[in-house]
Amino acid sequence: MASAAEFPVVLSLPFEGRWLTQNSPARRVPSHGTDLLGSRYAIDFVGVDPLHRTALRVDWRTLLATEPPERYVGFGRPILSPGDGVVVRTHDGEDDHAGRRSQLALIPYALGQGARLGAGVSQLAGNHVVIALRNDAFVALVHLRRGSLRVAVGDTVLTGQVLAECGNSGNSTQPHVHVQVTDGPDMTTARGRPVSFRPFREWVPGAEEPVVRDEGVPAESSVVEPLPLV
Repeated sequence: MASAAEFPVVLSLPFEGRWLTQNSPARRVPSHGTDLLGSRYAIDFVGVDPLHRTALRVDWRTLLATEPPERYVGFGRPILSPGDGVVVRTHDGEDDHAGRRSQLALIPYALGQGARLGAGVSQLAGNHVVIALRNDAFVALVHLRRGSLRVAVGDTVLTGQVLAECGNSGNSTQPHVHVQVTDGPDMTTARGRPVSFRPFREWVPGAEEPVVRDEGVPAESSVVEPLPLV
């Protein structure tokens, strides 16, 4: 018989509006290419506008350099609690980095990956919140905007409650929210658990019309929008 840890932990999407799915466990597991820091089933969401653009401006910086995080659609958007629970960990104070759409700008960033890994969780996760859910599950929301956290350790939170804002802190090349469920609150020792999401509308690449899914894991590069619970 399968243990409870093998079944997906069902959450609500932690935002409103449309977001682009990246590093989805629907494509591969481990979704981020590693089991480190409990990220086996982690998933990333990048804010987009109604035309599914991640940023509204393109100029020489887009092609050759870094860009201010304020250029990106998702930066500063509210991040919501994906379930009911109790806040067990928070971290704030990490800067929001410049965004990098340029391949040239990504080269020095990639070369610094080893140093960030060696510096620990704060340099990788950036500003983040960890919530204890039921069934010994913990959900972490990562790369939050500096100074935007609205909750503290010990706070009880409800699904849909604003926790913080989307940022670009930690190991992040553009503003997005990284969501992962684990079996413990400490990312350095926790193991990832599968995750699934409650009703959402999904624009799958190549499809002419969106589909409505009652529950599931968004496909890689799809755009999703949460729907109200019935």
